[in-house]
Amino acid sequence: MTDPQSAVEYASQHEDQALQDLKSLLRIPSISTLPENKADMQKTAEWLSERLQGLGFERVQIMPTKGHPVVYAEHLKAGADKPTVLVYGHYDVQPADPLELWESEPFEPTVRGDDLFARGASDMKGQLVAHLEAVEAMVNTTGLPLNVKYMLEGEEEVGSPSLPDFIRANADLLACDICLNTDSSIHAADVPAITYALRGIAYFEIRLTGPSHDLHSGRFGGAVVNPANVLAKLIAGMHDEHGRVTLPGFYDKVRPLREEERQELAKLPQPDDWWKAQTGVEALGGEDGYTATERATARPTLDVNGLLSGFTGEGSKTVLPAKSMGKISMRLVPDQTPDEVEASLRQYMAQRVPAGIKWEILDLTSGPPGIVERDSVAVRAASLAFEKVWGKAPLFMREGGSVPVVGYVHDLLGVDSLMLGFGLPDDNLHAPNEKFHLPNYYRGIRTFIYFTYEMANG
Repeated sequence: MTDPQSAVEYASQHEDQALQDLKSLLRIPSISTLPENKADMQKTAEWLSERLQGLGFERVQIMPTKGHPVVYAEHLKAGADKPTVLVYGHYDVQPADPLELWESEPFEPTVRGDDLFARGASDMKGQLVAHLEAVEAMVNTTGLPLNVKYMLEGEEEVGSPSLPDFIRANADLLACDICLNTDSSIHAADVPAITYALRGIAYFEIRLTGPSHDLHSGRFGGAVVNPANVLAKLIAGMHDEHGRVTLPGFYDKVRPLREEERQELAKLPQPDDWWKAQTGVEALGGEDGYTATERATARPTLDVNGLLSGFTGEGSKTVLPAKSMGKISMRLVPDQTPDEVEASLRQYMAQRVPAGIKWEILDLTSGPPGIVERDSVAVRAASLAFEKVWGKAPLFMREGGSVPVVGYVHDLLGVDSLMLGFGLPDDNLHAPNEKFHLPNYYRGIRTFIYFTYEMANG
């Protein structure tokens, strides 16, 4: 069994350089959604490529897609008898707007107290560089004890539109035993946690059309069907009095929560008062029979994300609208699929839309849910790594959000993903003054080292 201690000591001795490396990457404004930052996206891909080459990786490539490129690299010197880990990350970031709310320049990394402030610091350049620093420590001491591949995309912040085709086209190249997804978080700075499940998403736009044009509500109201009224009734009927979704067959494939799993989730320091404080509400809602944590992370949902119809300006205008539109998102849990819930939605609409109204549903985006078993080798290895660095066993979390790549990797490569990262709930992701807690950055490097050795040793 190879001893990781020399690599851990190397990482501790090079923390200053690790900080400078992260700052260097954060200074590049790799905003994937803005055309004017296309050159910055390429510059970031080149930064990563050079870093991986410097670490002795082979087949380092900046591989084109229909959008921004994917950086690929491999280090397979550990041998065929050792597992292969595919490390997923993304190098793109969100726009920094609104700039006036930043306390320091978003692309000039600034340390205040124990936090490093910059766009992308937590989401997710800090997580990605932490793994690179861990690899450097191992390469320069004992050598990598297992095989590592990197797949670093540049379109996560715009929905990863090119990634499924990239994975399909390069399935043999990306073959692995487990995918390590470093785009993750823990519950608090002193509360390590492993996210073992993510909800999927299915996002639709519902369009209703009634009369051929807007009508005077005084002359025609009561004589024609109002698409805004119909949309309101349809949405109101999508939940029953117990908070359950009423779409036909919506719960048919839902994997139930086992009692021991509910007990594990109950250990999280997230009572109802926590959820109220996080959201600024006086009362919580949702599906009867479940805690707020279970409803927000481990049960499927249907929510309205936007509504539009008729006159919405200041003052009054007595119009009977010709059209109405609603945006609906569903968060999915194992073993639901986007296709099946779309079929449920279409069946619901077909049963309830009245005569006089035409309807259509647009499929805007989707991604499957993901889960990794808590007794798997990867989860056990991550748990041991947390214990060695944090001095305590991690809690187990389910995240209510969606990371589509987890589903893509499972469906297209046939492997599970381990979510292992060190962000915090208050890191201001996608918001002004995004930050990364530097003690977590350094502890994260050591955790990745221990995890790698535990995986290598089974």
